[in-house]
Amino acid sequence: MFNFSFDRRMIYVIIIILVLFAFAEYVNNPGALVGLLMSAPGVLIAITFHEFAHGIAAYKLGDNTAKMEGRLSLNPLNHLDPIGTLMLLVAGFGWGKPVNVNPSNYTRKISMEKGEAIVSVAGPAMNLLLAFVFTIIFCAIYKFAGEVFLTSTVGNIIMTLIQYTVSINIGLGVFNLIPLPPLDGSKIIMPFLPYNAKEWFRNNEQIFYIIFVVIWITGIAGTIISPAIGAVSSGIMNLGRLIFGI
Repeated sequence: MFNFSFDRRMIYVIIIILVLFAFAEYVNNPGALVGLLMSAPGVLIAITFHEFAHGIAAYKLGDNTAKMEGRLSLNPLNHLDPIGTLMLLVAGFGWGKPVNVNPSNYTRKISMEKGEAIVSVAGPAMNLLLAFVFTIIFCAIYKFAGEVFLTSTVGNIIMTLIQYTVSINIGLGVFNLIPLPPLDGSKIIMPFLPYNAKEWFRNNEQIFYIIFVVIWITGIAGTIISPAIGAVSSGIMNLGRLIFGI
């Protein structure tokens, strides 16, 4: 998912500062702190399945690197990056420990470039699939559980946890589709670019990293993807409601 190719220390200093500011805000707002705790299960699910999807896609294409490193697992401890997990909790976007792959091992039925695109799209696709699955669960509970359960404390907690899981998966999935390194979207678009554009993209990759960091820390990234997140959220929820007639 996230794989910086330049000095990580600078990035981590920026991230730690952002995390400290975010936590200061949570400490002063108990309601937001409760929301933070409620989002934790969704974060674990989103990151774990995202990275697992990258690994299993590479494995299906013939590369067993992820398997050899124990990444074909749904154990969150195998996939969580401490800083990336904190960012997803407090900022709404983050990353897991990148899954190592070796494109030269991919089946020769497709090009390495297309293989990389397939492996890259697997992560965001998994997040959007999970968002749909949990939306279906949410709608099914709402349809059949009854008012007594829905208005109970337990019912409220369960429905809130599901809602957080849906929103976090949508946020993570859409965020990673931005076509800028180090996000998955940068590799997904490669097979569709003309040769000269690909070369220019590769030769100027460091510039794109800087652009990404700038739009990230300034909040521009959130502004850019908010409409897409809103549209995907509405579409998935409307589909769930249509299925269950609610």
